[in-house]
Order: sequence, then structure tokens, then C-alpha cells
Amino acid sequence: MKAVRFGYVTAPVLGALWCFVIAVTVAVAMSFATGAPFRPTLLALPWGAVLGVAALFGRTVFSAAALAVALLGVLGLGPMASDAVGIIALAIGHGAVATFTALGLGKMTGELRMGALTRHEFEEAVIRFLTGFGYIFFTAIVVIPFYVMVMTSLKNQSALMANPLDFSLDLSRGWHLFDSYFELMTQYNFGSYLWTSFYISVLTVLITLAFAIPGAYAVARLRFRGQAMFSRSILLIYMVPMIVLALPIYIAFSMTGLRNTIFGIVMIYPVTTIPVALYMLQGYFRGLPSEVEEAGLMDGLSRLAVIWKITLPLSLPALASVSLYVFMIAWNEFLLAFMLLDDPSKFTLTRGIASLNSSEIPRQHLMAGSVIATVPIMLLFLGLERFMTKGLTAGSVKG
Repeated sequence: MKAVRFGYVTAPVLGALWCFVIAVTVAVAMSFATGAPFRPTLLALPWGAVLGVAALFGRTVFSAAALAVALLGVLGLGPMASDAVGIIALAIGHGAVATFTALGLGKMTGELRMGALTRHEFEEAVIRFLTGFGYIFFTAIVVIPFYVMVMTSLKNQSALMANPLDFSLDLSRGWHLFDSYFELMTQYNFGSYLWTSFYISVLTVLITLAFAIPGAYAVARLRFRGQAMFSRSILLIYMVPMIVLALPIYIAFSMTGLRNTIFGIVMIYPVTTIPVALYMLQGYFRGLPSEVEEAGLMDGLSRLAVIWKITLPLSLPALASVSLYVFMIAWNEFLLAFMLLDDPSKFTLTRGIASLNSSEIPRQHLMAGSVIATVPIMLLFLGLERFMTKGLTAGSVKG
């Protein structure tokens, strides 16, 4: 592989870019945490270049350079600046910049050297930088709104009126930090909304599986006229936006008396979840060895007995992933609930949150309701993620 002279510029350029990325990230984090206007400065570029070069000369020189950047930052010559902030916060901020810049550069430039580099070494360093940048960027997109939501829910009305952009936490309030959550449960009937969303989501999962399992098995195993076309057209319903169907659904449910009823919601939700469940399960069923089912048929089992005793036990990972996915869809659904439910006693969680979006209700209550709706489904997903991943990939390779 031909060597190219990227060594003299690769480390300082990556160091400058990486230090600036870390400085921006830490400045945003410190601003949210302290309420002080932390901001990155252009000094992050030369200091990052210095750290990038120092990374080529071993850990001792690298560590000394990182410590120097942290100390100079406290003196006002670092990669971040802030007005009217204490020396402790400034030291923490620049220490975090130096530490995370050093950790990142240690990964990116660990195998680089001065002089000629192979193209493989250069490309690997650039890919590592882009990977780290992508992790930080997309994590910030997810974390910052959630952080603002949580911090706002822990405020009181006077603090929000004084400075709506101050997201620091006043620990002196003690348990009164959670007043918004307590008031939601006692005054705004959010306990009922939680229970309604939970059993509607569970019923949606059960109904979806009841239709999707035999449908997916028929497409994957049985031979009938139009099978190929049906298999390819399962997801066609998603080509029609739900907002286009909103008015016909509203008119039909109003004429039949199903609007503003839990039964109507439970009946319409599976319409949106059965196609995707069919699509996911048919791929998994096709990946199961048909010889196992044929052996069951030869032993005298009926087709339904084969499905119940052989196919479904082998499909538990896929069933778990589909159930979790359908549950999340039903839990987070808003448009149909907003359109069909008017009685507060029948509100789902998302419909209840929409009712808090009023000038008469404090903003922290709306944020607390959003946290209540987000945290349970987030914990459920994180707890069962391995089952969902296993179910989605188990049928990808035919055995």
C-alpha cells in the first residue's frame, strides 16, 4: 500500500477539529447545568492542534499538554469562555474539555506517526473522528430536549417567570421539586390516563398478534393464488398518510357511535399495527426450517397444532420484538386519540398531555406530563432491547 505524507497534518487537524467539537459540547452542557453563558472560542483550534501533535510523542507528553490546556483555560486562555462564572465551574469546564479531548485523540491518533502514513492509517483516523462526532451530535439531539423537559418539570412558576432559560436545579426546594408530578396525579387525573394507555396498548398487542400470526404464517408457508402479490403489498397501507384518513375515520366513527369510546380506539389501533407485524413475522417464519414442521405433520399433528406446539415456541424472539414494537406504537399514538376522544375520563396519556397545552395550565405541568409519558416506554425499551434486537435479526439468515 502506497505511503502518503499525511502524518505531518493529520494529527494536528484532527486534534483541532476534535477539541472544537468537545468544547462546543461541554459549553452547551455547562450552560444547561449552571445557567452561565459558556461558549467555545477559536482558541480551541490551536490548542487542539497542540494536543494532536503531543499525542504522537507518547502518553507523558500528551498528558502534560492536556493538563496545560486545562490550567490555561482557568486563566482565560482556554477553549471556552464565560462571563460572570465562578472559578470552580470554569475549572470543571476546561478540565472536561481537556479530558475528553485527550480520550478522543488517544483513540484517533494512537497509531499515527510523523512523516509518511499509509492511506489505510489516514482513513482509519478520519473514520474514527467522524464516528465520534456522530455519536456526540446525535446524542445531543436526543438528550438536550429530554434534559430541558425534565428540568422544566422540576421548576416552580416563579422560577420559570424569572428566567425561562435557566435550567439549573434548585436543590433547596427538597421534595417540592416534584410538586408538578404530585399535582398531575391528584388534580389532573393522570393516573387514569396511564392506566387507560396501558390496557389499550396491551389489547392492541393481543389483537395484532391474533391476526398477524396466522396471516404471516399463511404468507410464509402456504401456497395460494395471489400469495406473492399479497406478500409484497402488506405495507402499502403506510403509503397513505394517516392524516388523509382522519376525516373519513372521524365521520364513520361518529355515524356508528364509536367515537369517544375505548372500544373504538381499541378497534382502530390494530389497523395501523397489523401490517408491520405481518411483515416482520413473515420474514421470520420463512427463516424457520420447514423440515421441523413437516416432521410434526408426519407425526399426526394438525396444521394448527404444528403452529401452536412447534412454530410459536421457535418464534418467541420474533414475537417479543413485534409485541414491544406494537406496544410502543399504541402507547405513543396521538392523532387518532386526539381526533376520537373528547371525554377526559377516557383520555389516553398522549391525549391527556395535549389537554395540558393551555395558557391556563403552568408550563411545568406539561413538561411533567411529557416525562411521565416518556420514561415508562423508555425503560421498557431499554430493558427488553436485547430481545427486540434478537427477534429482528434471528430470521435474517436462513438456516
